[in-house]
Amino acid sequence: MKKLLTIVLALMLVLGMTVNASALTVAFSQIGQESDWRTANTDDVCGAVEAEGWTLVYDDAQQKQENQVKALRNFISQGVDYILFTGVVSSGWDEVLKEVNEAEIPLILLDRIPDCADQIDYVAAFGGDFVEEGRRMAYWTANYVEKLGRSAEELNVVILEGTTGSDAAIGRAKGIAEVLEDYPNLKVVASQTGNFSRAEAQPVMESFLKSLDKIDVLLAHNDDMALGAIEIIKNAGLVPGKDIIIVGCDAPKTAFDAILAGEMNATIECTPLYSRFVVQTIKELEEGKEFDKTVIHPEEGCFDAEGGIVYSADGRVSEKAADVIADRKY
Repeated sequence: MKKLLTIVLALMLVLGMTVNASALTVAFSQIGQESDWRTANTDDVCGAVEAEGWTLVYDDAQQKQENQVKALRNFISQGVDYILFTGVVSSGWDEVLKEVNEAEIPLILLDRIPDCADQIDYVAAFGGDFVEEGRRMAYWTANYVEKLGRSAEELNVVILEGTTGSDAAIGRAKGIAEVLEDYPNLKVVASQTGNFSRAEAQPVMESFLKSLDKIDVLLAHNDDMALGAIEIIKNAGLVPGKDIIIVGCDAPKTAFDAILAGEMNATIECTPLYSRFVVQTIKELEEGKEFDKTVIHPEEGCFDAEGGIVYSADGRVSEKAADVIADRKY
């Protein structure tokens, strides 16, 4: 009888833990849907949360910081169990994230890491290495130019920047600048924000073409801006990918399509697929595991038409877009 009671109590405990786990409420403050990358990121994370049977509270900030601050405070008032947070810009989060800490709601940082990260508590952080991505864009370009036999030429470079003040734009700009210092033949002649948006990048690219006598290279902080620029380049009677070397960042399928069409030269990967990290982290936190305050960067590559171009200081080489496009999940 005692043995049977022990078994029943154990089953009740397991069932209770299952019920509690399935009753979790996970809130996600997303910056908006400005690009294919962002849409894939949202779908991946939200789909995984719902697939676990957890309640999802999702808020699209439409790229406005004030909307995110309001959303975070709403999450606190609702008493959610976890908060997933991607900040539209790097600064200005100190007060509201400290409020999250005071409410003792575990905070998981995704994609972009706020500049106050060392002053707040967060249980885990997953994001791209934006500085390294910028470096890779510039390394690939320099080595591709050498392959073309154009290293002795002075080439004019224009840059389409991401959202001003965002972690990704700041990091990629820094990485590009670091590497280009070693390649004086690659001269940046114009740089302006396109806000990570295909539509907003187009008038900027149009102004570049009108104001500059010659553009040899376009570096875009994301592929959506590169794809928007391609249309403007074609409208100007130029051949994208040939008259202007085009390098983007993120590596969605739309960029692969442009590479295979010969209209874009390369894309540096920045995966939006964080769901496996999020789900595993929440499950492990529920089991009592603790994480250290280190940003975990997923392994990422570079893709172009032919492959074999060195894109990093440690000698990594690009893969052929045609070889991997069938397996792309976004």
